[in-house]
This record gives sequence, C-alpha cells and structure tokens, in this order.
Amino acid sequence: MRLVFMGYQTWGHRVLEALLTSEHEVPLVITHPTSDHAYETIWNDSVADLAAEHGIPVLERRYANDDEVAERLRELEPDLLVSSDWRTWVAPRIYGLAKHGAINIHDALLPRYGGFAPLNWALINGEREVGVTVHFMNENFDLGDIVLQRQVPVGDDDTVTDLFHKTIRLFAPMTLEAIDLIDSGRTDWVKQDPAGATFFHKRSAEDSRILWTWPAKDIVNLVRAQVDPYPNAFAYFNGERVRILAASVSKLRLGGTPGRVFRPDGDGVAIVCGPGARNGTEFGVVLRRIRTDDGREHRAAEFFRTMGGYLTSHP
Repeated sequence: MRLVFMGYQTWGHRVLEALLTSEHEVPLVITHPTSDHAYETIWNDSVADLAAEHGIPVLERRYANDDEVAERLRELEPDLLVSSDWRTWVAPRIYGLAKHGAINIHDALLPRYGGFAPLNWALINGEREVGVTVHFMNENFDLGDIVLQRQVPVGDDDTVTDLFHKTIRLFAPMTLEAIDLIDSGRTDWVKQDPAGATFFHKRSAEDSRILWTWPAKDIVNLVRAQVDPYPNAFAYFNGERVRILAASVSKLRLGGTPGRVFRPDGDGVAIVCGPGARNGTEFGVVLRRIRTDDGREHRAAEFFRTMGGYLTSHP
C-alpha cells in the first residue's frame, strides 16, 4: 500500500521504522516541529531525522489541515494515512483524500483515555490494565472505529516508564497487522461508544503537585505516574521543593494533620495523609527517595533526620 505517515516522538519513530522495513511505500512524512514542552522532550526520537535518512520528503506542521498538505495528498493518492503520536486534530477533508482514510495508534484502551498522556493518567487512576488501540480517524478526536486493541496488565510496582516500555513494543506489529487487515478488504470494525469515552488534557507542572489530603494510595499512584524521565511528583518542606521519586503505602494507620512528617518506617519516613487523617482512619505514605532542586537525590530517612514539621502543597 502507499502510505503517508503522520507522527512524532518515539511512538511515531517506531511506527515509521516498521513501515520503512515493510513492503509498503512511504512517499511523504508529516511531523510536528521540535518542541520544548516538558512532555515532548521525553521519548523524543526524531521522525524527521529518520525520514531524511531514507530520503523521504518531510513536511513540518503543528496542524496538518492546510491547502499545501491537501495538494500533496491529491498528488500522491495514498491508500492510507498512518498516524502515531500526531498531537492535533486532523480534518476530514485531509484524511478523506486517502483511499481508506486514516488510522491512528494510541496507547490506551479506547474509548477511555483519549487525548494526552494516557499512561500517566491511567496509572494515577489506579487502572489494572492499559493497552494500545489502532483506530480509524473520524471527525471526533480518538473516537473512530477500532481495528485492533491489545491489553497490557499493570503490575503492583509498575511505573509509567515500565508501562511505556511494555506498550511501545506493540506499536509496530499492531500497525502492520492493522494495515494488512484493511488491505484485505475487511470492514467489520468495532464501533466506539461515545458514552463510555473519557478525554484527558496535557499534563503540566500543576498536575504533579501532591495534595496531602488525598488517600495514600492516590499519592503513591501519582509518584509512580511521574517517575524519571517524567517531571516528578513534588511537595514543599520548609518552603523548599522536594521531588518524590519512590513511595509506598504504610502498613499502619496514622492519625493527625495531613502532611506531618510522623515516624521512621523501615527504610523510609511515614507521612500523615488522607481525608480522614484527623480521625486516624487513613494509612500514611512512606517516602523512600527524594530529589531536591539542586539535583541531589536523598534517601528519605537521611533527609528527614528528625521527625516533625510538615510537607505542604505550596511553599
């Protein structure tokens, strides 16, 4: 098939690699310009560089709905547009220029977790499985018919980085399998139910702020969802920011005021938290490793040498 590829970062790079080693033809690549957004400098293998290495023309666009893109597609008459980590809406007048329309590869179990940072949000919400979906584009973002979907279990200790590595390996084989299914003439795709859809926004610094009134499990999930190389979950101690690198739920219920540095706990330090902390009904969070703004990492037991004081959400 003749394929025009639209993609960005490592997700796009892996899919384009697979297309270039397949029997398919890729006469054009469309990618986003380089960005300094915190989440767009992570897993940022260059789609543009890979295309250039293979002598493929590249168009850089934030949005790909302009007349030049449309004219190039009319000239090329592609069978299919293939998208991976394309981060803006594509107009029907664009993907409608391909014989079979367009497919997108998304690291979530659609219709849930459409939009941005699906693995981070899924882990924050305590999901027990994540996955990858190949779906057709339609006029609604991430709501087109599903071609393929694969589930990936979330282990008790999995971090978002673990989930990235577990899901990224599915992108290439699922893309090639989906293209084969489309090329075979199959049309019995799975409709998505918009009533079951959830859409999530891009993550920013505010989304990594720890609120000590949250239950311990929710705080631990936030820490797991923001491990390196992502911007870490953070709080403040004595007015200075501390980034939480590893944490767990305490085995004992801890009573008092949320954020109180309470007691040693194994190789960590237990912090009071949760909406019912004052009643002694909540488990605490055991901090194990932290990083200060000077870039130094500390064992929590060494950083909090004396008990007392409070971790806060703001300076």
